[in-house]
Order: sequence, then C-alpha cells, then structure tokens
Amino acid sequence: MPRKARSFAVIGLGTFGSTIASELARFGNYVLGLDIDERRVNPLVDTLSQAVIADGRDEGAMREAGVDQCEVAIVAIGEDLEANILCVMNAKLIGAKTVWGKAKSRTHHRILTKLGVDRVVHPEEEMGRHISQVLNNPLVRDYVSLGNGFHVVHMIIPEHLRGKKLNSLKLAERFEIRCLGGMRGSEFIAGDNGDLMLEADDKLLMLGRRINLRKFSDSL
Repeated sequence: MPRKARSFAVIGLGTFGSTIASELARFGNYVLGLDIDERRVNPLVDTLSQAVIADGRDEGAMREAGVDQCEVAIVAIGEDLEANILCVMNAKLIGAKTVWGKAKSRTHHRILTKLGVDRVVHPEEEMGRHISQVLNNPLVRDYVSLGNGFHVVHMIIPEHLRGKKLNSLKLAERFEIRCLGGMRGSEFIAGDNGDLMLEADDKLLMLGRRINLRKFSDSL
C-alpha cells in the first residue's frame, strides 16, 4: 500500500528552508512554502504544491496562506531572530498541529522551547558534527544518532580484513556493538551471519555507543 502523503508548511525559503521544502515535495508530500522575498519564492513555484509571497510575522497572512491546515509547520528562518520567534508564535497561535523551529544558539533554543516548539534543530551545528565524524575516520561514511548515547555508523571494511569472518571481529565481546547488516555492491549482507566472509569495501551498519564504535574503528 502506498504511503499516505503528508502536508507541510515551510516558512523561510533560504538555502535551508528551500532544501527541506523541495525534498519533502520530491517525496510526494503537499508542501506550502512561504517567504517575504519573491526572489526566493519564484524558483519554487513549479516545485512545491504552493509557493506564496507572505510575511510570516503577520498572523493573518499565515492563516490566509493555510499554514494552520498543514500537519507540520517548519520555521526555517535563521538570521533574523525576531522574525524567527514571531513566526513560531504565529504558527502556534493559528493552531499549527506540530511546529519545528531552526535555532542559531543555545539561548535561541531555550526561547523556542519555552514557546512550545515540538522540535528545535541546529542545522549548522549538526552538520558540522556530522562532517567532523566522517573526516575523523576515513572508514566512516555516515552515522545517525539514535539518542541515549547510541549511534548507527555506516562503515567500509578495509582491505586487510578481506577473507576474515564477521564473527572473528568479536564485535559484541570486545566492543559491545553489533552489526545490523550492510551492502556488498547491490547485495544485502545479513548482520546475523557470523560466518560471513568479509570482502574489502563491504559497507556495514554498526550499532552501539559512540565510545565503543570509536574503539572498533580505531582498531581497524
């Protein structure tokens, strides 16, 4: 059964907001994009379900655009702190069901939290942390934080492990991590197959705490 499309309003169509809006639309969702600058709105007219030149600081303009009819409102304004906060307040006032907000600092984060934002994002900080993890270890291609200290790391098996069995790495015993699976070219690799013979460039997904995943990557 195909996934039911959802509805999103993205307020602020700078680089961050326009990327979110375009990707959500590409996934088949209804996306309403708002920005006060027509130069940001016009390029997205044919991409989004609706792209509107409107001032999110105006509660009436938000309501007229239909932000309150969307399941999630994302306030993606970053540089103008006042505009960001006013847009969040208006989204809450008109009854947006779920509100996400972009924050520039920890103080800004606390303000948005006090205003009842459902989720606060720090894109620059999060991307910087993400890139540093990848740069720090060339075997790490990507990672996802699951919360409570657990991460899933996408790693490439180095050449010197070619021909070794997966269970010879003693992931659970030595590092308290586990292999969830991975890919060998276009073929899926089952993470519970301890007798799997590793090949160079196998891409494996490892689950564990950051410190244990780091110990494992350092051991390679």
